[in-house]
Amino acid sequence: MPTPLVQLSAMLFGLSERGISMRIAVTFLVALLYWVPGAAAQGQKDQFVHAVWVWRTPILLDVPARGEALRDFCRSNQINEVYLSFTSQNSAEPEQREIEKLIELLHKSHIRVEALLSGADADQPGTHRDKLMGHVSEVVTFNREHAHQRFDGIHLDIEPQQRQENKGPGNLGFLPDLLDTYRAVLAVAQQNQMTVNADISNKFLKADASQRQALLSSLPRFTLMLYALSSPGDGQSTAAQEGKLRQANTKFMDAAYQGLSGNNLAKLAIGLRTADYQQQLPAMLKVVEETLVANPHFLGWAWHSYNDVTDAAK
Repeated sequence: MPTPLVQLSAMLFGLSERGISMRIAVTFLVALLYWVPGAAAQGQKDQFVHAVWVWRTPILLDVPARGEALRDFCRSNQINEVYLSFTSQNSAEPEQREIEKLIELLHKSHIRVEALLSGADADQPGTHRDKLMGHVSEVVTFNREHAHQRFDGIHLDIEPQQRQENKGPGNLGFLPDLLDTYRAVLAVAQQNQMTVNADISNKFLKADASQRQALLSSLPRFTLMLYALSSPGDGQSTAAQEGKLRQANTKFMDAAYQGLSGNNLAKLAIGLRTADYQQQLPAMLKVVEETLVANPHFLGWAWHSYNDVTDAAK
């Protein structure tokens, strides 16, 4: 039996034969698709980032079929982005061939791949920032040499807040240098048709409005590492953990953009880690999306990390 949508589309095309133009009929049909319950929400949902970090890439690629295992993990968990660690250790020709194969494998499953670059000191001008920019140049070189299996973006894991001199609430003296680093990476990435995303802790969102305006204007994407809200041994029920996560999602998303203005503000993803939720993590990532689905600043979610899953499997 035809569905109501099919019946209505047939009626519209029938009307077009009786004098209403085909263009008007098609316009009504397209409009109807947006009004079918769930259609618009599904279209919005499909735009969200579902990501996973992958560390120690040379070890990952050392074992046969590891690439296929990663691809299958992504498919099973509706993951559409992979942050693949990339350092000078990956610059040898055999490793580059394996990375090329892995990117090709993931791209065939419509999964974006970003080069994951990390460091606690890369915010600092001079030697430390130069080292990071050297890694960025290596990514650019890789892409030029592998035009059909290239990285789609750069993912930054820079953690100046981990250094002792930056400990303590409100201690954001490192922020101006960090933003300079972000801008330097973005300039190179944009010249080479790549996106940039950076991990941040909730400490960054405790900055004042002018600092947050500068932060969220420096890059188009950020990932908030929302860690340690719960733990497997805290005695809380799954429902209680979900409630705490919903509250934190709303709280920090509101705190990030409060008092800010402009059309160039970054979108924000929420990152959760395996250590906090263990086997419940996929369900918690769904909670994140359900809570923030209507927020225009919400980018998606990210899973830290694939290595935790493979280590647990061992």
